[in-house]
Amino acid sequence: MIQLTDIVVKFGDFEALHNINVHVKEGEFFTFLGPSGCGKTTTLRTITGFIEPAGGTVYMQGQDITHVSIEKRNIGIVFQSYALFPTMTVRDNIAFGLKIKRLNKEEIEQKVNAIARKVDLSDEQLQKAVSQLSGGQQQRVAIARALVMEPAIICMDEPLSNLDAKLRVQLRNELKNMQREFGITTIYVTHDQEEALTLSDRIAVFNKGYIEQIGTPNEVYNHSQTEFVANFIGDINPLDGEIVEGLRLAPEKHHFIRLERVRVNRPRENGEYQAQGVIDSREYYGLYIKYYITAARQTIKVIEKNDGINIYEPGDGVTVGIHPRDVMSY
Repeated sequence: MIQLTDIVVKFGDFEALHNINVHVKEGEFFTFLGPSGCGKTTTLRTITGFIEPAGGTVYMQGQDITHVSIEKRNIGIVFQSYALFPTMTVRDNIAFGLKIKRLNKEEIEQKVNAIARKVDLSDEQLQKAVSQLSGGQQQRVAIARALVMEPAIICMDEPLSNLDAKLRVQLRNELKNMQREFGITTIYVTHDQEEALTLSDRIAVFNKGYIEQIGTPNEVYNHSQTEFVANFIGDINPLDGEIVEGLRLAPEKHHFIRLERVRVNRPRENGEYQAQGVIDSREYYGLYIKYYITAARQTIKVIEKNDGINIYEPGDGVTVGIHPRDVMSY
């Protein structure tokens, strides 16, 4: 569907993207994930045509679109700021692109009404000025405005970042459901790991203008290919000293284990390393509890499911178990 081959982007002497290669399949929800300044938005802007690369090729459905103008790419865009017209009605905002295409009034009305129903905007909301809507409703308008043009692909640049945490989670679920319903190829930019893991079919993890790994949420989380990915995706424990020796791991490498992989007060498995530890502190999250445990002269973070019964207190002695199969080494 969309293929980037050896894309290089430069701003003056600064090389922002270094030989980026990505293939987004038709109907896929594909996320560019990484910290600020890593190149994910620059890559998105190269796909949409706002940036022309210094090297490499952008293909869409097998056609070279590297030098094709923005308006001829048939790509819908949802900006971080939504880029809506605040004094215009919701209906006129959604219809804006259709009017530029000079569609007749009846066809425009039909298309606007159809897309409004699909993104859950009422007839009453269509008559309001955009400035009268909540942040979540404005985001729906921005999505509707992009989708009403029937693009081959929709690109979203951190569309949930301006919303509060609860609304972000709600709209995240709605976004995924909408994407499934429309079946539209979606390229999504975010710095939020949870958002990426929740929404994506596949994720490209960016770092300093390079792609560190492309994979499914499970692959980038449980089988991180680089130390950067292991540390950036979710929380993780670095292992050293006695634990590395006890597990007979290569001392010259860096070793990590995810919090939920550490076993607390369980019978020893074959090949497992165990150490006695003490609960230093805990964080209560409801569904689970995060413990900080001192064991083998280091602090180990552990996530345990909250069953309402086996809850450890600071000062409690526990056994910590780590199996070599759960360790990621680089």
